[in-house]
Amino acid sequence: MDAKAILEKIKLLEIKTKNLTKQVFSGEYHSAFKGRGMTFSEVREYQTGDEIRTIDWNVTARFNEPFVKVFEEERELNVLLLIDVSSSNDYGIGEKSKLDLGLELAAVLSFSAIANNDKIGGVFCSDKIEKYIPPKKGRRHALILLRELSEQNKINKQTNLVEGLKFIRNTEKKRSIVFVISDFLDDNEYVTALAHTRKRHDVVAIKISDLLEQKLPDLGIVPLKNTETGEMRWYNTSSSEFQEEFENHHRKQQEEFTMNLRKRGIDSIEISTTEDYYRALVELFHRRKS
Repeated sequence: MDAKAILEKIKLLEIKTKNLTKQVFSGEYHSAFKGRGMTFSEVREYQTGDEIRTIDWNVTARFNEPFVKVFEEERELNVLLLIDVSSSNDYGIGEKSKLDLGLELAAVLSFSAIANNDKIGGVFCSDKIEKYIPPKKGRRHALILLRELSEQNKINKQTNLVEGLKFIRNTEKKRSIVFVISDFLDDNEYVTALAHTRKRHDVVAIKISDLLEQKLPDLGIVPLKNTETGEMRWYNTSSSEFQEEFENHHRKQQEEFTMNLRKRGIDSIEISTTEDYYRALVELFHRRKS
């Protein structure tokens, strides 16, 4: 795709997602993520009813009178998108690949952040860090992030989300909302890495999938290729036993994925390339408010 085509794609994407962001997500996003951090504002003299744990002992000792710390809701958030750009995401049964879906989700979340005056940044990860865009405010910055994502080369890239999560922990000192957008076809210990990242940041996992990863049509005996390793194997898709095993495997994987993250206090959703992702995101935001 040449530069002109990429710019046109981003322009159309902005129109599509920005309008729906205003209509659907402005209040949902604010309620789901605002107010989850508190920042120090000032100190004042102790008043009856103040909690003992808020006393600033250094100031109290200096003035020989009790003073307490006053905190206020953190008004500005860092939103960071960790986006899987490995080869397995360049796949889809219809007009939209998993990476296309990831791009639209990135656009929705970016414009939601910008509308709420938050900073937005991105880390593009395969089995290494492909690109880092530090969090900044503004529409222009969001468009740069989306353009860079559209220009990512997807040839022969494997997945290692552990590297992306480690990079975020080492780079982002300020507490951030980290959206991990990936198909999570990753043999590395990404669940442990997600849990470690959650100690410092608010982590949300968005698993993207395609209908063919959930249910294969009857195509007879066909070769199926692993897009990351290049390995080709033949399968009899007409076999009801194979079909049932294939569907059960996906269902079991998703159940384990959700359960493993829930145990560690990490919110997650799965969104298919054929699914209404706006509804799925709204349900996620509602769940976080409760």
